[in-house]
Amino acid sequence: MKMKMRLFLISVTIFCAIISSVNSCSPADLAALKAIKTGLTDSHLGLFNSWVGTDCCVNWYGVSCDPETKRVVDINLRGESEDPILTKSGQSGFMSGSISPEICKLDRLTTLIVADWKGITGEIPKCLTSLSNLRVLDLIGNKISGDIPADIGNLKMLTVLNLADNQISGKIPASIVSMSGLMHLDLSNNQISGEMPADFGKLKMLSRALLNRNQLTGSIPVSIGNMNRLADLDLSRNRISGSVPDCLGKMQVLSTLNLDGNLISGQLPSILLSNRGLGILNLSRNSIGGNIPDVFHGNSYFMALDLSYNNLKGPIPGSLSAAKYIGHLDLSHNHLCGTIPVGNPFDHLEASSFANNDCLCGNPLRTC
Repeated sequence: MKMKMRLFLISVTIFCAIISSVNSCSPADLAALKAIKTGLTDSHLGLFNSWVGTDCCVNWYGVSCDPETKRVVDINLRGESEDPILTKSGQSGFMSGSISPEICKLDRLTTLIVADWKGITGEIPKCLTSLSNLRVLDLIGNKISGDIPADIGNLKMLTVLNLADNQISGKIPASIVSMSGLMHLDLSNNQISGEMPADFGKLKMLSRALLNRNQLTGSIPVSIGNMNRLADLDLSRNRISGSVPDCLGKMQVLSTLNLDGNLISGQLPSILLSNRGLGILNLSRNSIGGNIPDVFHGNSYFMALDLSYNNLKGPIPGSLSAAKYIGHLDLSHNHLCGTIPVGNPFDHLEASSFANNDCLCGNPLRTC
């Protein structure tokens, strides 16, 4: 009887060990997560207090596993969100340290979000480009420095690349155009320099390209005109020169174009101002000259049209009165001359919209 009981207990022990093994996450994933935890310091929220035990697939904050393989597939750590831990604390998160290269051992990872922690430093681990399943890489709002990995284009499955609001320098890697499925690209507010890749237009799936507040130089690649899904292009506050390519005016989906605060010269393309889909156009603070093309029409619908601080001359086009809607219009600080047209949108505009030109007159300025 004792022998049977002993065998029974041994069997139960083995069974429990097997069940535990099946239900817990991969030892390699567990070790990688512990290395990530060691590299980061959460000063007051205690997010990593849940990262204990051997089963990283259950109740580990920000960690998700594949239910069948028990491999880690998502890491989602946001310092600014509506997560109860953050809302209860009444403050946004702050985390310091750096992202350990051991994270690259999570080779089933599809989502990596370590965003808005303000104090995370170091470089982007170059080995991240080996994570072939990665679809979302979001490191916005930290103090990450160094270059974007040169072979970032190896991430063929990536749909979102968000590295905004960091201290990243160097150039945009040429390989970035190989990410054929990329839909959202945000590199804004960094220290990225050099020219945009000439074949940037190969990113045919891209709907948003936000590269503003960097140190980019050179001209706007004409290949962008081939991006049929691009709705939002922001290249503002860089050092971009050359003229505005006509091809931007032929883009049917483009609704927001911000090129303000650059060194752009040449003249305004007529086809750009007559584009029926463009709703926000900001070309202010450049060196654009010539006349404003008189090409506005009944389908022109601008929530914002800002051409201020340029070298534009001649009259304000009368066809602006035919526009279906113009919410905000700024033509100040140019060399415009003549009578301000009457009717919409001019009846609701203030004098500041026309200030500091050579010889404009009429309401809301002085009478002619």
